[in-house]
Amino acid sequence: MIRRGPHVLVVPPLGGIRTTQAIGLKAGRPTRPSLPSTSPVRRGDYARNSASHPAKLCYPFWSVSESDPVLPPTPDVPPRNLWQRRVVDPIVAQLTQGLTPQKIALTIAIGSSIAMFPILGTTTLICLIVGVFMKLNQPIIQAVNWACTPIHIPFIFYSFKWGELAFGSAHTRLEMRVMRRLLVDDPLRFVQDYSTTALHAVVIWAILVPFWAAAVYYISLPIMRSIESARLAAAAKAATEKARTHPIP
Repeated sequence: MIRRGPHVLVVPPLGGIRTTQAIGLKAGRPTRPSLPSTSPVRRGDYARNSASHPAKLCYPFWSVSESDPVLPPTPDVPPRNLWQRRVVDPIVAQLTQGLTPQKIALTIAIGSSIAMFPILGTTTLICLIVGVFMKLNQPIIQAVNWACTPIHIPFIFYSFKWGELAFGSAHTRLEMRVMRRLLVDDPLRFVQDYSTTALHAVVIWAILVPFWAAAVYYISLPIMRSIESARLAAAAKAATEKARTHPIP
């Protein structure tokens, strides 16, 4: 039975309690109950001990007033439209994914390998496609691609030269001005003159790039892990100092 006036809750006693005092509000303070029995409660204990216990026990409780403030309902999140699902979300995913030490090391290795592809002007598109399929971070892979430009141009000339030596093809002079002019004036002749040499250079790149990627990955991975450990240690130290400065009351 519940009564609002004295704020007491009336319940039947438990067989394991050996107190004969009712727990109520006496002089504004509840009386302290005795500890329950340590012996196990067996079936029928309540019936045998009911005569030594009071008929009712009173426990204090606090009633909830009707004037208490009620939290407002959470507003419904509007459904995402087609533009957000098909355009915004994939772009955000490409910019924020692949930030673990392993993924960053893999991104550096793949980006630097693609950056040495011997066909000039194609590395940015290849990095974009490979990053999407391998779930790599696009800003990192594109930054590595552009950072490898100083070694990209020399590697193009060496890959063409090594391709000619490996396949025994005739020497082709690589002059950027002549090649650009020929590409603009006569694209068909440009393909005929440089396609075989370019194919040989791509084969040389495909042979060398796995060794390059493995070396860059295993060199970058410990560095990325040490940077991540230092970042976590700095964050933990900052959180500890903040807790000391602003202790919990």
